[in-house]
Amino acid sequence: MPSTLIVNARLVNEGREFDGDLRFEDGRIAQIGTGLSARANESVIDAGGRRLLPGMIDDQVHFREPGMEYKADIATESAAAVAGGLTSFMDMPNTNPPTLDAEALENKYRRAEGRAWGNYGFYMGASNDNLAAIQSLDPLAAPGIKVFMGASTGNMLVDNPEILDSIFRDAPTPIITHCEDTPMIDAELARYKAKYGDDIPAACHPDIRSREACMKSTQLALSLARKHDTRLHVLHISTADELALFEKGPLIRADGSRKRITAETCIHFLRFDRADYARLGNLIKCNPAIKDASDREALIQALTDDVIDVLATDHAPHTLEEKARLYTGAPSGLPLVQYALVAALELVHEGRLTTSQVVQKFAHAPAQLFDVKGRGFLREGYAADLVLIDDTPFTVQREDVLSKCGWSPFEGTTFRSRIASTWVNGELAWDGRQLVGQPRGERLAFDR
Repeated sequence: MPSTLIVNARLVNEGREFDGDLRFEDGRIAQIGTGLSARANESVIDAGGRRLLPGMIDDQVHFREPGMEYKADIATESAAAVAGGLTSFMDMPNTNPPTLDAEALENKYRRAEGRAWGNYGFYMGASNDNLAAIQSLDPLAAPGIKVFMGASTGNMLVDNPEILDSIFRDAPTPIITHCEDTPMIDAELARYKAKYGDDIPAACHPDIRSREACMKSTQLALSLARKHDTRLHVLHISTADELALFEKGPLIRADGSRKRITAETCIHFLRFDRADYARLGNLIKCNPAIKDASDREALIQALTDDVIDVLATDHAPHTLEEKARLYTGAPSGLPLVQYALVAALELVHEGRLTTSQVVQKFAHAPAQLFDVKGRGFLREGYAADLVLIDDTPFTVQREDVLSKCGWSPFEGTTFRSRIASTWVNGELAWDGRQLVGQPRGERLAFDR
């Protein structure tokens, strides 16, 4: 295949923004420089000064396959992801059946082959009765082990203290945790049901799934990680309160060492707050809950201050029919991958973050944290997972949503940037208007 040369780009990588050119061939970045000359038969793209980023790596998605394909699957959701500039994803284990052993894990990899538009990794899940499977997990087979330390579905709530301690002691990969205290949530839900029945106002969700429940569970996870020196990544931080628990500073320190305990927040916590329940109701019901405007402001500042290390989506689609149910029957989660990067870039337009910071939190840091091999950076020899940004406004319309669920919480929102092109492994996958070619995603490799 002929090589491709992108000229006159504004490259954003490793804390720098600079004008330059980038050549890729055979799926890899071959050359980065200035004034690069086109070769014979080479495809040349004039970026016209637009920003060129490494493809984003989303370390938290729920693509619902196997078992819930009526609302999402690997093919549809990865298509939405590449349309949004997300070229790699790590999918959660709470499927049906759940991913609790090596056989279930490899089944998901087989399902993704030839169908995933982006590069893919799948987490092993934890339960009260799969400790042996966790202890025997090949560390090259999964990005990490997901532990639900809060309410979840099926057999994936780990509430046995001895098992939990053993998982933190023996995990051969990083542990990622959902931290909410289930007994506290159950008690609050019972109190609100006594008052409202099943028709609880959606605005009560952050009080039922309270900041206190988040704080208690996060403190437990951190205490176990410190006891066993576990590599722990706490997902979807939603409160200002929890931020004081985490170390401030870069993921990779000046001496080359890496934080052992890291934190993540999600795009919906940066764009919505309690006031939005009046407009969107159960559409923004998610776990943990979207909380107050003061929490949103604190989370944005924590990204700037390097208290929060990673930005992700927690993409979790449900049908509109499901979301239209009364509160107690409406599932938690919302579809986000298609518009997450442009929503993050809106914070750049607002002067709250820089493009370099978005790239650090959404591409570099996930690659570093999970030891992803050869992705997440604009570096010669790395995979040509690339995103070209066009600063032309557009308004999100329902008919443009690619997720199988067919809706977005951002409908009607006007963003000031759009995804002009996405390349996955050197192949154009999104041309700014539609998907191009065939799914070219590859299994993520881990350099451990």
